[in-house]
Amino acid sequence: MERFECIPAALTEDAAGVLRVTNTRVSLDTIVMAFDQDATAEQIVDRFPSLDIASVNEVIAYVVRNRAAIDEYMVRRREQAAALRLEIERRVPSEGLRAKLLARRNRGSP
Repeated sequence: MERFECIPAALTEDAAGVLRVTNTRVSLDTIVMAFDQDATAEQIVDRFPSLDIASVNEVIAYVVRNRAAIDEYMVRRREQAAALRLEIERRVPSEGLRAKLLARRNRGSP
């Protein structure tokens, strides 16, 4: 994974290479998606109470200054999410799951 240069103090990279708002579990992905949907910093803070306005403003400024690298990061994160989804579906096939759940529910009914 590409290392980002000059990551602001408001962001921390975890062991898996995921950038998160420092001292929270909120990922950069979350901030970028909200910002790309025209959410303001204040609206993002309202959605995620663990965030503070100064950190969100710092992250948004970083995103704007490094948009190309952020876009590449977001593509890689989407690819990783898709691969994980496929792995989970391979391990736990969902074919017939709805029917099984309905049958289980009906067995419990009088």
